Amino acid sequence: MKQTSIVKTLAVTFILVFSLGGAARADTLSDLNDSISNLGESLKELPGKAQNLMPRPNFVQLAKDAGPAVVNVSIERTTTVRQPSMPIPPEFFRGSPFGDDFMDEFFGGPRSAPRERRQSSMGSGFLISGDGYLVTNNHVVDGADVIKVKIRGKNGKVEETYDAEVVGADRETDLALLKIKADHELPHIEFGDSDALEVGEWVVAIGNPFGLDNTVTAGILSAKLRNIGSNTLVRFLQTDASINPGNSGGPLLNMDGQVIGINTAIAANGQGIGFAIPSSLAKEIIDDLKADRKVSRGWLGVSIQNVDEATAKALSLPKAAGALIGGVMPDQPADKAGLEAGDVILTVDKSEIADADELMRTIAAMKPGAAVNVEVWRDGKKQTKKVVLSERGGGQDEPDKKPEVKPQENLNPLGLQIRALNEQEFSRLRLDPKQGGVLITQVEPDKPGAKSGLRRGDVVLAVGRNSVKGADEFDRTVNDMSTKQGAVMLQVYRNGQRFILSVDTAAASGGK
Repeated sequence: MKQTSIVKTLAVTFILVFSLGGAARADTLSDLNDSISNLGESLKELPGKAQNLMPRPNFVQLAKDAGPAVVNVSIERTTTVRQPSMPIPPEFFRGSPFGDDFMDEFFGGPRSAPRERRQSSMGSGFLISGDGYLVTNNHVVDGADVIKVKIRGKNGKVEETYDAEVVGADRETDLALLKIKADHELPHIEFGDSDALEVGEWVVAIGNPFGLDNTVTAGILSAKLRNIGSNTLVRFLQTDASINPGNSGGPLLNMDGQVIGINTAIAANGQGIGFAIPSSLAKEIIDDLKADRKVSRGWLGVSIQNVDEATAKALSLPKAAGALIGGVMPDQPADKAGLEAGDVILTVDKSEIADADELMRTIAAMKPGAAVNVEVWRDGKKQTKKVVLSERGGGQDEPDKKPEVKPQENLNPLGLQIRALNEQEFSRLRLDPKQGGVLITQVEPDKPGAKSGLRRGDVVLAVGRNSVKGADEFDRTVNDMSTKQGAVMLQVYRNGQRFILSVDTAAASGGK
């Protein structure tokens, strides 16, 4: 029953009640009871009917407006492949009735010879300006010899294909900026603010999954700030809008038709879980590529890791947070500013650093040459260092293989057998003898050292911030730190990398 009918029924009922008297009124009261009963039933139906009256999302106009700016990106690349060897070499069949020419054609000549092969693939992209600039993923165009961009014509049906050039690409964020030339203004879409988008809001993906041009799918923003894979510079948007192979590089749109993400990845073992690069990051990268054809990032020159509970205990940190410096590269910004292995970076220009990934993103977002204030935790208190950043890059050489040296017996409290490094080993490992170091020659199972992840062949450069040059010095320092803090922090050198490893000796010994 409609709401107006209910009101009319009540009005008529009350008029009859107060205008009739006597026996007639009794009949009217009976009718009133019936009307009230009907009213109750009608009220029960109101929630469902009201729900039907609520507006539902309509993506029709959004698809019409944004769809023409979404393009198909197809590429061709040349790859070199080596044919697998046959179990029986072709020479075995020489002189057969089929003839040598037939056998060469059948086996393709020497099976181990490398051959070039043309590969083709496709993805999505979207135009960001009327003069032909467009965005896609770097992995869509990486290594391409030929790039073709196909867009819908002015009438929405006729397709136009253009050759595209790569203006610039950034492997670390998986973004690429392309350019095509057209003799008319091209449809395009603008970037929106991904930071302003709330989890639960509607989003729309447009792309070319499996080569199906201009496929429109819708869903909600499922989560923000997702870490996936090894990409530490991007905190992805997560959506349940259907994304499939071929959607890579296409836009994720808000309900205003603005790009709030670039569709990049899907969960291999899940359905309805896709990831997009936030527009807040993508716009900055694209602007850099458009201006300089490359992206410049800040660089500290340190190896870093997260602070675990054992490390926090060893350093008397109030909580396990910040980025722990495992090693400092010589003559790099951190080294010049006085940062040292074992320091924990707490803030950069007063912005708190939660972990190693956040430090990397924070520094990478800054420009080379920028002077930043870095607050570190050292010797139980905070210190501030001014660091002038350089440009991101660099690395360390792999050390040569260590010579076999007969170990000397010296089993310490961590269950390690160690000895001092000799001159030859310092030279081969490219370590400074003045800074010291001891070599782990044996790790006893089920002891604190083994449980913490120490290995035979590791070099311990320092215990806490104290360098060690021999077994006795190592044992004294370990015992002292363990007694005072219940944990030991070691600076370790392994396979050319420096890092921090902490051992909770109190837990290992069933301490307090």
